[in-house]
This record gives sequence, C-alpha cells and structure tokens, in this order.
Amino acid sequence: MAGFSLKCGDCGTLLKSVEEAQEHAELTKHANFVESTEAVLNLVCADCGKPCRSKTESDLHTKRTGHTEFVDKTSEAAKPISLEAPKAKDDIEMEEAGEGSSTQQEEMVVPEVNQQLLAELEEMGFPKERSTRALHFSGNENLEAAVSWIVEHENDPDIDQIPLVPVNSKKPEAPKKALTPEEIKQKQLELRERARKKKEEAEKLSEREREKERIRIGKELLEAKRIEEDNERKRILALRKAEKEEEKRAREKIRQKLEEDKAERRRKLGLPPEEPATAKPSAPPVEEKKSSLPIRPATKAEQMRECLRTLKQNNKEDEAKVKTAFNTLLTFAKNVATNPNEEKFRKIRLTNANFQDRVGKLKGGVEFLELCGFEKIEGGEFLYLPREKVDIPVLHSAGSELNSAINNPFFGVL
Repeated sequence: MAGFSLKCGDCGTLLKSVEEAQEHAELTKHANFVESTEAVLNLVCADCGKPCRSKTESDLHTKRTGHTEFVDKTSEAAKPISLEAPKAKDDIEMEEAGEGSSTQQEEMVVPEVNQQLLAELEEMGFPKERSTRALHFSGNENLEAAVSWIVEHENDPDIDQIPLVPVNSKKPEAPKKALTPEEIKQKQLELRERARKKKEEAEKLSEREREKERIRIGKELLEAKRIEEDNERKRILALRKAEKEEEKRAREKIRQKLEEDKAERRRKLGLPPEEPATAKPSAPPVEEKKSSLPIRPATKAEQMRECLRTLKQNNKEDEAKVKTAFNTLLTFAKNVATNPNEEKFRKIRLTNANFQDRVGKLKGGVEFLELCGFEKIEGGEFLYLPREKVDIPVLHSAGSELNSAINNPFFGVL
C-alpha cells in the first residue's frame, strides 16, 4: 500500500512531500525519513479556515485567536506521496557525460494552484511568487488559509521564491466559484482585521509580561527601602539612648560640682561645714565609662557630633554665635537633601563674609560640611558637593545631629 506521508525517524514529524522533508532536514539536520501510511493531520478552523497539521498547532491557534471549533479533513486531503526527488543540475550533467544515458531526470515544475484564488491574492496586493507559495503550502483550499500562511511566514527568507515540485505531483484542481469585487473587498477587510487583531493580542501579551516584571521589581525596591529605614531607625534610637546616658552623667557631675562650690563658700565665710545629719546625702561619684551599646567606632555620626562639640566648646562664652552656626549648618543640610539637583545649594563660597562670620571661622564648621560630602575646589575658594556624591541618609543623619545639639542645653558642656 502506498504511503501518505514521510515520517522523520528522529523527531516523529509527519511530512506531506519530499520537498517538505528536504526543508525539514535543512532546518533540523535530521536525515532519517521513512514512508508512512499515516496521513498528515489536517484540522481546519471552522471560524477562519486556517489548516493545522498537529494538535499542538491547533492548541496554539486556539490560544492566539480563541477559535475552538476545528473540522478534521485528514481523510479528504490524504494523497499518496511521491518519493521521487529531483536531482541537482550538476548531477544530471555528470550522469549524461559519464554514462551517455538517454534517460532524462524528472522535470521540476511550478505546482498547480487554484488560478481564481491566485488572482484574488494578486488583487489584494501580494506578489505572484508569494501567492503561489502560500496556496501550495496551505493546501490550495481557500483564501483565508493562504493569507494566514502569508502572515505567519512573512519573515521567511524564501517567501518570494516560486516553489518547485516533480512534474508527476501536479494535480489539477476543480475551479472554484469566482468572487465578486465586493466580496473580494470584504475578504480583504476581514483578513486585514484578523491580522491586526493577531498583532494586537501579541502586543497585549508582551505588555502584560512587562507590567508583571515592573510590579515585581517595584515590590523588591519597596521591601529593600523598608529594611533600610528600619535599620536607620534602630541606629538613631541607639544613638539617642547613648546621648541620654551622657546627659545624665553630665548633670550628675554638675550637681557634684555645685555641692563642692557650696562647701567651699561656707569654708571661706567661716561657716562650719554642714553636719552629716543635716547634709544631704551625696550621691556616689559617677565614673566615666564607655557606653556598652554596639556603636561602631569612628562612624560619620560620631565624627559629626565631635565637630559640633568642638565648635560649642571653643565658643561657649557666646551661646548666640553657636546657635547661629548650628542653624546655618542645618539649613545647608536640609537644602541639599530636599533639592539634590539644585547646584546653588551644593556650592558654597568660602570667602563669603556672611559664611565666614556664621560658620567658616569657627573651628569644626567646615569640617562638619566636609563630613556631609562637600569638597574644596578651585584652590579652596568653594565647597562643592557633586550630584553623584549626594548621600541622603548621611544628610539626614547630619540633620539629626544638629537638631539634637540645638535642642539639648547640656550638649558639649563637658
């Protein structure tokens, strides 16, 4: 019994002709083909007429278009397969020259296609070569299948090449009823609309994937930001606790100093010292001890606090000048943190009289700005903070240190 297809022994694909087997071999490098009595599956979409040659292809078509009704025309399209493959021109010449045989190689010709459908495709604007190829490989059955084949294979490198088949494989087909110009125009509109919808569906699917990726990245960024804020909050709480301990020790030392001064004044005035029974019990001296909190040594926050402490201790006789310097530094830090893209907030002239009077000539002021990221440029005439070096967390930490120094009357007393 004659076979109806060629089966690839490597992947199991069923092929309708020798030409398809050759194309399959070129694409996949598979070379093991056997004749099979199993016909190539031919499922035709009842909605658009597109032929599908496998269950996988019909499932993919359903996903793309939503069409679910298919008609099985496998038995109608099944034809005995011709296993005579055309030989190359060079092989023919070698046979004629070497053997002198008069036997001629089987001629390759353009396959017979429905001329009415071919004319309709040409009227729609498709080249004759592309139209012939589409009709041949889509089963030469209807206009919709041919146009669908063109849309799906429009990027094929050989789409505008006339296909060739053995002369014995040409099969005349019964002419189909001609379409009127109005019907042709309607078909053109329908096919273009289907092609447009197919592209829109592909674009929407791609857009949904991109949106999912954007949402995933956004969630990861929010989670990272939350973790960073939690760590920063814990660090600030630890610093504030350490400052409160320091303030407590400072107040106790001041109280002890006042008690000692009181006793000294009584001695100078010739008054007897207070009796132990009436004297207030003295609190045990507070020993200096390092904080047991796990604060990393020499952090920027500690360096900033030391700069502010130095500035206040060197100018403790002028509280107004110290407060003005702290507020000026706080303004610089807030301006940059709020408007990091404004260069006027990131560049300070060191020779400016107001700046020198408020901050520049006070020890610790310029050093504090340098810890915030400012750098001296142009021979030391300006302090400049490059945009790429703006560190918002550092500026927030600087603002926190300045607020603590401004609102804490005991800051820098000892």
